[in-house]
Amino acid sequence: MPDAKLQVIPLGGLGEFGMNSMALRYGDDIIVIDAGMMFPEEELLGVDIVTPDFTYLEQNRQHLRALILTHGHEDHIGAVPFLLSEINVPVYGTAFTLALVERRLEEHEMLADTKRHVVEPGEKIEIGPFKIEFIHVTHSIVSAVALAITTPLGVVIHMGDFKVDPTPTDNLLFDLHTLAKYGKGGVLLLLSDSTNVDVPGYTGSERAIRPRFDEIFNRAEKRLIVSCFSSSVHRLQQILDMADEYGRKVALLGRSVNTVTEIASDLGLLNIPDGILLRPQDIMSLPPEEVAVIVSGTQGEPMSALSRVSVDNHKHLSIKPGDTVVLSSRIIPGNEKAIYRMINHMSRRGAEVIYGSMNPPVHVSGHGSAEELKLVLNLVRPRYFMPIHGEYRQLSRHAALAAHLRHVGLEDTFILDSGDTLEIDSQGARKGASVPVGRVCIDSGTLDEVVEDMVIRDRRHMSEDGFVIPIIAIDKHTGHIEGMPEIVSRGFVAEDSAAFLAEARQVVMRTFEISTTEERADWGMMKEKIRVDLKRYITKETSRRPLIIPVILEL
Repeated sequence: MPDAKLQVIPLGGLGEFGMNSMALRYGDDIIVIDAGMMFPEEELLGVDIVTPDFTYLEQNRQHLRALILTHGHEDHIGAVPFLLSEINVPVYGTAFTLALVERRLEEHEMLADTKRHVVEPGEKIEIGPFKIEFIHVTHSIVSAVALAITTPLGVVIHMGDFKVDPTPTDNLLFDLHTLAKYGKGGVLLLLSDSTNVDVPGYTGSERAIRPRFDEIFNRAEKRLIVSCFSSSVHRLQQILDMADEYGRKVALLGRSVNTVTEIASDLGLLNIPDGILLRPQDIMSLPPEEVAVIVSGTQGEPMSALSRVSVDNHKHLSIKPGDTVVLSSRIIPGNEKAIYRMINHMSRRGAEVIYGSMNPPVHVSGHGSAEELKLVLNLVRPRYFMPIHGEYRQLSRHAALAAHLRHVGLEDTFILDSGDTLEIDSQGARKGASVPVGRVCIDSGTLDEVVEDMVIRDRRHMSEDGFVIPIIAIDKHTGHIEGMPEIVSRGFVAEDSAAFLAEARQVVMRTFEISTTEERADWGMMKEKIRVDLKRYITKETSRRPLIIPVILEL
C-alpha cells in the first residue's frame, strides 16, 4: 500500500492523568496500546470509575487486530473488560500483566471468551503490517515493557510508563541497549511518558527507600503498619525481607494486596520468606513488637482496608497508642482531603504516622524525571516526537525539552489532545481529522453500570440546590384536586419557609385551576406545566434552581 498513511490516535491519557489508550492505524489495520481507567473527580457524584469512550474502535471494529498492554497499572488496564465486552480481540501482555487482567475478566464473567497471549521482554510478534518488539523497562510495577513497532513507514517507539532505575531490586535492568539499537537504525516517531517532566534530575531507585525503612523497623516499638500501592511488587518484597530480618510476622490486609501478592508469588516475581505470613485474625493476639501489617488503601478510598482501620472499623486490626503507620506512596492530586482525614483519625488513636517527602524517602516515583526523559530522547533520536501521558502543561514542557536537545525541532513535535490524530506518510507528518472520544462513567451499583451525562447532571444539581417535590392528589372521577397540594423539599430551605411553601402551594393550585379540561386529563402535560410555573416562582423568590419533580396521585 504505497499511498497508505500511519495514523496515531490517542483515545485517552493526553491532557489528563489516567485512561491511557492509544490506537495505531495503517491502512485497514488497527492495534490498540493499553485501555486504562481513571478515578472520578469530585463533581462526578456516585461514579466509581471512568473509562475512555471507545466509539472510534466500535465504528472500526472490523479493522481492529489486537490490544497490546505495556504493564498492569489500572490507568493502563482498568478499561480492558469494557473494551473487550464490545470488541473481542486478542490481548498481548507479559504474564504478570495478563494475570491482573484475568482477575478483572473473571469479575465480569468474560475470562472464557477472551484470547490472551503471554509475551516476554525481547520477544517479537507480527500483527498485520505491524512488527512489535517488547522492550523491558523499569517502573514501579514489575514486568513493564516499552514497544518498538515497525511499520511500513518506519519504527514507532511507545515507551509506556518508565523510569531508568540503575539498581532495581530484582536486578533486571532497563534494556537501554535495545532502545539505542533502534535509535541507531532510525526511529520515525517517539511516544514518551511526560508525567515527571517538571521534576529535575533523576528519579530515585526503588532501593532508595531501604535506609528510611531500616530506621523505621529499628525504632518501631509496637505494631508497624505499612501502606503502599498494591501493585508495587518491588516495595512489597523489600518490606517482607526487612520484616523477616527484624523478626516480625507479616499480615496482609485488603483485597488488592492479597491478589497481587498471590499472583506475583505464583509467577516467581515475589519471594515470600518461609513462615513469615500471619493470618489477619491473629494480628491482635501476638505481641505488637512482633507484627508488621501491609495494608491497601493509600489514597483514603472510603471502603479500603486502611480507611476502615483508621476509624477502628476493621475486624482484624485496631490501631493502638505507640503503633507506627507508614504511607509509602505519593498523594495523588484530588485525594488530599481523604488522605489527611485518614491520617488525623490514626493520629488521634495515638499512632505515629510517617508520610510525605523526606530524605531518605519512604516512597519513590515510578516515572522518569527530566534527565531520564533526556536520556531516552538522546538514545532514540526520533524524526518526530509526540509527548504522551500527562496534562497539557507536562506535554508542552516535554516538547520544549526535546527541542532544547535539538534532536527534534518544535515543527516536528506534536502536542495533541485525546481525539486528535497524527498522520504520517511519505510526505511527512501533520495533525489529521479528529475522532470521537470522551468519558464513560461507570457506577457499579446501577443496573446497566454506565452512568449517562443526564444522571450526573441531576446528581450535581441535587447536591448544589436540593430538590422540591410538589404532590397533587386528584379525584379520578371528577378530575378535581383533593385538598391543597403538598410540597416536599430536601436540601432546599427558603428564608421564610412557612410563607414560601404556602405561596408555592398556591402556585401549583393556580396552575391546575387555569388549565383546560384537556390539559388536566394529560398528566404528562400537567406535570410539565407545574414544573415550569414552580421553577419560575422559586427562581424569582430565591435565585435558586432546585430539581423539581411533580407527583400526581390518582384517588
